Amino acid sequence: MPSTTKSNDTLIYKGHPLMRKENIIYYGSMSDSHIIMMQILENGTIKGLPVAKRVSVQLQQTNPNVRIKERIVKRTEKDSLWAAMDIASIWLGRALGTK
Repeated sequence: MPSTTKSNDTLIYKGHPLMRKENIIYYGSMSDSHIIMMQILENGTIKGLPVAKRVSVQLQQTNPNVRIKERIVKRTEKDSLWAAMDIASIWLGRALGTK
């Protein structure tokens, strides 16, 4: 379950910060070598509640000296935010050398 830190109310998921701006979710810290960028491509509703139907997931390098297109290490699309978060935590953990 996501938690927040007391100092700045940043959402933390499996030990990494989780930030959202409109339909883009960033998972990880820019001070690390890699981050995950998830973009909600399609929304829908289930029982009257809004849900993400299609989510693009990208593992990216944070090195500012690398061109933007070359920063993308891996990419995929998932059919729910849950599936996207699952693969994102695996990819980020492997890229950073953590479990």
